[in-house]
Amino acid sequence: MYEKKIPKDLTCGLNIAIEVIGGKWKANLLANINKGIKRPSELHKSIPQASVRVLNQQLSELEFHGIVEKKIHNILPPKVEYSLTKGGESILEVLYAMKGWGESYKKTFHQLIKQKEA
Repeated sequence: MYEKKIPKDLTCGLNIAIEVIGGKWKANLLANINKGIKRPSELHKSIPQASVRVLNQQLSELEFHGIVEKKIHNILPPKVEYSLTKGGESILEVLYAMKGWGESYKKTFHQLIKQKEA
């Protein structure tokens, strides 16, 4: 397994938060699970631009960090559902604050992108 040459500094709360929720699709996954989308196939349909492999990897990381819980129903075919843990519910406030900031910054952001392209 690959090990980074420079170890991560996990003494800072901000670095820990980024380690847990940093990932291209993690915020979307958490928001969708909160909306009631629980099955892996539903989550993939809700984020079609993401590959199944990446979504599964990020769900596994969120499960490892105790943010989501994976429940496997003992039926045939097996049914898997994800739900937020208390840690996952507590992080929603942060995600929605980030969304609000992004919405208020959107106009400036797009102007900067246009200037860079010109």
